[in-house]
Amino acid sequence: MAKKALVTGITGQDGAYLAELLLKNGYEVHGLARRSSTADVNLTRLEWLGIERDVRIVDGDLLDLSGLIRTVKEVKPDEVYNLGAQSFVKSSWQQPLLTGQVTALGVTNVLEAVRIERPEARFYQASSSEMYGLIQEPMQSEETPFYPRSPYAVAKLYGHWITINYRESFGLHASSGILFNHESPLRGIEFVTRKVTDAVARIKLGLAKELRLGNIDAKRDWGHSKDYVRAMWMMLQQDVADDYVIATGRTTTVRDMCAIAFKHAGLNMNDHLVIDPELFRPAEVDVLLGNPEKARKKFGWTPKIGLEEMIIEMVEADLKRLSK
Repeated sequence: MAKKALVTGITGQDGAYLAELLLKNGYEVHGLARRSSTADVNLTRLEWLGIERDVRIVDGDLLDLSGLIRTVKEVKPDEVYNLGAQSFVKSSWQQPLLTGQVTALGVTNVLEAVRIERPEARFYQASSSEMYGLIQEPMQSEETPFYPRSPYAVAKLYGHWITINYRESFGLHASSGILFNHESPLRGIEFVTRKVTDAVARIKLGLAKELRLGNIDAKRDWGHSKDYVRAMWMMLQQDVADDYVIATGRTTTVRDMCAIAFKHAGLNMNDHLVIDPELFRPAEVDVLLGNPEKARKKFGWTPKIGLEEMIIEMVEADLKRLSK
């Protein structure tokens, strides 16, 4: 009998790639999705991967505990991946209470539903490198102290610690992946990598003239979502639940990431890039660099897709989208 997986946030970047991976591994995949005023679920990313008809969409919301309990009872999942969140740092400053309710307390709701109806299921929580914030060590590992610098990061830290609490208090097989920045052609347009590749494609096609960014000297550890969802799945195949940093171990500035995109399109970056002080964060996170050694040693995970390959893939995907 095929394993069953329940994925919250399945319509997002990671949810779509995770669904694709699980389907390839023979899973029956159920995805929790919140309906909008149009009464339709946005399946754009699943459609991009050609798997929208292979996933069973369940109507639900991370804030509705009764609905989550009902869903877990009906699906009876073997694995639960909690990827749902208000996941954009900038929006968390505009909507700090909503971010706290969804990104923090929403985790507790999913854990409670699992504890009550399916305690034997294995649970994955999507933690974030943003929890490190004002970094306390040059390279961040599972032992590095956290210092969150945004409402999003604070909410993610709550979700991280409540997952540990449920693991230790109730014996759930609950693991957290502390994922550093990971991107792809399915990344939302509001995130800096996709903002860059979309703008580069527009400039190349004559649809725009400039790219406006904030702090381009911020450094990030960027990987590909496909590699990172593979790590999520590998975590839940371990006999003992634990927490793992998932990163490339390489840091790159936003400036250098932009240069890769502009160069691939045959454009001079300095002719189009504009620094806008309005786009700086209230509290900046200057550098994040992850140490993935524990994941490599415990279950052999290493990234396969490099930054340059990923950015080129994203530029090409945006050129294809805009050419239509």
